[in-house]
Amino acid sequence: MTVPAKPTGRLLLVPTPLDHGCDSFSPLDAVLPLATIQAVAALDCWVSENAKSTRAFLKRVADVCPLATSVQEQQITELPREAHKKGDHGAAGAARVDARALLAPALQGRDVGLISEAGMPAIADPGSSLVRAAHELGLTVVPLSGPVSLMLALAASGLNGQHFAFVGYLPREGAARQQRIQELEKLALRTGQTQLFIETPYRNAALLQALAQQLQPGTRLAVASGLTLPAPQVRSMPAKQWRDVLAKAPADAAAWDQPAVFALGA
Repeated sequence: MTVPAKPTGRLLLVPTPLDHGCDSFSPLDAVLPLATIQAVAALDCWVSENAKSTRAFLKRVADVCPLATSVQEQQITELPREAHKKGDHGAAGAARVDARALLAPALQGRDVGLISEAGMPAIADPGSSLVRAAHELGLTVVPLSGPVSLMLALAASGLNGQHFAFVGYLPREGAARQQRIQELEKLALRTGQTQLFIETPYRNAALLQALAQQLQPGTRLAVASGLTLPAPQVRSMPAKQWRDVLAKAPADAAAWDQPAVFALGA
């Protein structure tokens, strides 16, 4: 008699609220569908960007839906640093992270959750190496519904949502940043492709000032800050208008100190 193979578990991609590191929080059930919260509550095995943040998120989940396993008993493994900080999508032939060992519980029949500190894992966040490993092992990958800041910002920008690119962080150093801004602007104006990028919140004001000063007057710049939080801000206007606004009220730039997405285009 042939013994049937033990069913494998799945890899669930778990979105989290966009309020990581913020002073204010939205109720969890206001930003995540109940079905997502229930799926999270049933898990007990995680691959995480940060274990401490994951435990804090699970405590918020427990306030809405009882956990099948207590926070203290959850199995949480952090992504390896090379996949976490640098990613592994470099030039062709570059070494890639082999994350298959992290999915051993799934091969034993347990569902595994992949989670980052904010938003959807593997989208402007670490995790793609684990998703790739799941596909290589023949595991089912299930993305759960929840906030994705890039898509929310793009929808609210008034820019081209049919043709766009996310380019990560811009350089910090002034000359290199100016060159990159000019490159992205030329690309956007030539092709119609919206360019999306992000910055660490405490540098948002400096980046906004640089964009307002260095973009051509008619280039449209959108900034979406604090999305899904109690007081979100979304403004989209030509660079000349941004310059006028910031010249009249320089402190306005400092108001954009929450997690933000920047977008520029025609």
